[in-house]
Amino acid sequence: MSVIPVLICCALTTAGWFWSRPLILGTWRRNPAWLTWSAVLLLMGAGVTYLIGLLFPITSLDPAEACTKAGQAYDGDYRSANFEEYTRWFPLHNKCNAEYDLIPAWVNPALVALPLLALLCLAYAVLLAVIRRRTRNKGTT
Repeated sequence: MSVIPVLICCALTTAGWFWSRPLILGTWRRNPAWLTWSAVLLLMGAGVTYLIGLLFPITSLDPAEACTKAGQAYDGDYRSANFEEYTRWFPLHNKCNAEYDLIPAWVNPALVALPLLALLCLAYAVLLAVIRRRTRNKGTT
């Protein structure tokens, strides 16, 4: 059973090496494939962040117990009055009371920043691919 984490660590280390090599050498600026893979990694990071935001406060299925473990007072009236807040997909909230949210403060900004960075990477990759194609076509005519 301990072989699986070792294999995952080896795969992540190898992928990290191949991803960081163009970054270290400075060739990433001319490589649309590197930018595309960076966008994929950023989107995967956004997915992991969303899962962390959903699953982080669930130390138990009882929100009152989770709030107590966090050292906060549980306000059932506040939660029932703001029920729509907990059922939305974004932004993620799981408040114990009006002042304290069980979701870490970095989750919602990361859920905005990571897809935006992925979109910028893809846009730059498309721009590089178009430039590369035009210069290649110009050289053959």
